[in-house]
Amino acid sequence: MVGTRASSSLLKGLMLTVLLFLFIFPFLFLLINSFKENTEITSNPLAFAQKFSMENYTTAFEKMGYLSSFTNSLIITVLAVLLISLVSAMTAHYFVRNQTKFNQYTFLLMVASMIIPFQAIMIPLVKIYGSLDMLDNVWSLIYMYVGFGCSLAVFIYHGFVKGVPAELEEAAMIDGCTRTQTFFRIVFPVLMPTTATISILNVLWIWNDFLLPSLVLISPENRTLPLSTFSFYGTYSVDYGPLMAGLVLTILPIMVVYLFAQRYIIQGVMQGSIK
Repeated sequence: MVGTRASSSLLKGLMLTVLLFLFIFPFLFLLINSFKENTEITSNPLAFAQKFSMENYTTAFEKMGYLSSFTNSLIITVLAVLLISLVSAMTAHYFVRNQTKFNQYTFLLMVASMIIPFQAIMIPLVKIYGSLDMLDNVWSLIYMYVGFGCSLAVFIYHGFVKGVPAELEEAAMIDGCTRTQTFFRIVFPVLMPTTATISILNVLWIWNDFLLPSLVLISPENRTLPLSTFSFYGTYSVDYGPLMAGLVLTILPIMVVYLFAQRYIIQGVMQGSIK
């Protein structure tokens, strides 16, 4: 019996080790090649660099306009995530506390909209906003992110708000709070675990997104970090070394955020779906 348990634990350990390697291999591959020259990468991409050099990172930092692109990504991500969290929490709270047929159908439409792939609407989206002269604008991109991100956020908040006792809000209103004060002083603080989860998920999505910014942002000064890595692609060639270094510089900030905040993701999703 003990031997069977030991064998089972060993097998699980081996399986988890293999899965860990499969998950981190793309990043290790990227990191290893970011220190190599183009000839080394093309000849043997899996080998370690013959000479350790930070030249690729220096080139990538300058050619990407890293500080400008980082600032654009930071502004877009922070503002979009704040607006998604605030608007979605208020919407979900209104739906839960006002159970009318209109609100129920509206909520169902918002949930159903999540199954529509972005590729199906991106061409009409560009045509419409292009005709309104709203392309190549950071604020237009933030507005689009809020529109695309609210459906999932409202769905998660909706399940969690159901678990917040209405008596808390009634007591606050008896004490003299308005509906707005009740929401921000009573309800929204209770929703903080779910807000953390939604914020992390949206930060990962918006920071790493390439397709939507590539359709909206045209000018080099408005580019986000994922878009700035495209500067290493020429007409007939690719500068692989600086490209790898640029990708590392792009994903490094979001990896740090994820490592510190990952425990909130599953916790918040599970709480919102069960309640």
